[in-house]
Amino acid sequence: MEFVPPTLVHRVLCADCGTPIQPNSANLCIPCLRNTVDVTEGIPKSASLSFCRNCDRFLSPPATWTIAQPESRELLAICLKKLKGLNRVRLVDAGFIWTEPHSKRLRVKLTIQKEVFTSTIVEQVFEVEFVVQHGQCPDCTRLAAKNTWQAVIQVRQKVPHKRTFLFLEQLILKHNAHKDTVSIKEVKDGLDFYYTQEGHAQKMAEFLASVAPVQTVRSAQLISRDTHSNTANYKFTHSVQIVPICKDDLVCIPIKQARSLSNISPLTICSRVGNSVHLLDPSTLQETDVTSQVYWREPFFSLASVTDLVEFVVLDIEPSGTVRGKHVLADAEVAPASSFVSSSSSGMEMDMDSHHGSVSTTYHTRTHLGGILQPGDTVMGYWLTRSNFNSPAFESLDPSRIPDVILVKKSYPNQRKKNKRRNWKLKSMAKEAEEGAGINDSNAGYGRGALGRRGGLDQKRVEKDYELFLQSIEEDTEMRAAINLYKGRNVRTDTDMKPEKAPGSSKKQKSGSQFAMEVDNTLQADDETDGGDDPDFPDVKLDELLDDFEEMGIQDEEDA
Repeated sequence: MEFVPPTLVHRVLCADCGTPIQPNSANLCIPCLRNTVDVTEGIPKSASLSFCRNCDRFLSPPATWTIAQPESRELLAICLKKLKGLNRVRLVDAGFIWTEPHSKRLRVKLTIQKEVFTSTIVEQVFEVEFVVQHGQCPDCTRLAAKNTWQAVIQVRQKVPHKRTFLFLEQLILKHNAHKDTVSIKEVKDGLDFYYTQEGHAQKMAEFLASVAPVQTVRSAQLISRDTHSNTANYKFTHSVQIVPICKDDLVCIPIKQARSLSNISPLTICSRVGNSVHLLDPSTLQETDVTSQVYWREPFFSLASVTDLVEFVVLDIEPSGTVRGKHVLADAEVAPASSFVSSSSSGMEMDMDSHHGSVSTTYHTRTHLGGILQPGDTVMGYWLTRSNFNSPAFESLDPSRIPDVILVKKSYPNQRKKNKRRNWKLKSMAKEAEEGAGINDSNAGYGRGALGRRGGLDQKRVEKDYELFLQSIEEDTEMRAAINLYKGRNVRTDTDMKPEKAPGSSKKQKSGSQFAMEVDNTLQADDETDGGDDPDFPDVKLDELLDDFEEMGIQDEEDA
């Protein structure tokens, strides 16, 4: 075996300490090289981080606020952006060193490399300490300061009830269209939505135009102007006017305009309201759609609303064979439900009606409800012979072509005599009431629909509107499909056990009812029969309900 001599390694002495080292361009050992050259020079060893406690976001330079979890990659990237001079070295490794969560300190361990001389690279490990400074981001600052907004959407509808806004609120919640809203305020005829950016307000206006027939007018108000930089600050207002026609309203279209709308009969009922108004002639099943552009070109108004409906009893019904969708044309014979009330219990009503004829009169009419009505059923309709309308369009109609009664929808009076808790509920948006509305401060933060916090003298009207809205949800499957219904709680509260109040109830009962309307998780009273359920009674199935995951959290347990 041949001996191979090892390769001779030439060594030199370090110029500072005299330690034998391999030759390099600096002729210095590594400890002496580190003492001579500091590769961390120009990199700060301490810095500060801005943190917003309201929205849990960190300031990412230069002006972006980002949500970052402790010791996450996002937070590490924000920390590295705060260090100047890292672009002159090579970053090898970076990581967090554990600190107490309440210490408001973050320690980051960095490993960097830098070429100090020709073919001489020095690697060094050091720590940087960050101090977390609490503050407010611009969005939270605008939210905390009142009247600090850039755009507002004023949604209005000139009708005596608020069921349209109750349904519109559920649509907004389902599509999360209010995510960019700074605040929502209740006013007399609608709602105001405030935004910090004009683009967010435009998105909301486009959403409202897609779900309701509206007319939008945009205006701008100059707040300040800088002549040197040619910049200006504006506040924008979007006025959104909803068509004042609701579902089941009686509508009389001018004759000339009715001819342009597929030559439909002037006297119609509103069958549905989407992004256009759907009108139905109950005597011929003819339908037409009135878009918002067509309506606002020649606006018309409803003659009567659902509050003017009269209860009738079906004596006989005979389908004529014409079917269009879910509507079946039929000839019906009806009589007012008051004619079946004994004179001893309604003597005053009999005396009042005696001025206009006998209440036992039967009426023959054509209806679109031939598929669901049977003799003996109760139906709601407009009693035109007992009505007086102040409308030039209605006065221009031929009296011989005006029916005595127009039937609108089937009702279930026997099912709504006793109180029964609904197995579903609705959510509500957090809103501020109009100034001077008389809000009870102890109930701040709660709301029931668009009028949940109005209270006071209009509380009775609020309860009636909300109950009619709940009944319309039960009776209309298309409406239920457009919104989210949630499963109700199984725990009964004292408010849930209380029955609905009569109009002449005491003040103590009024205060309890007001609390029942304002707490959104209170299940409203439904109705049950006196002896046997109607098979056609509208009922919300369990598979149509969603689980309310917010009630499964720790906060719900603490509230309980």
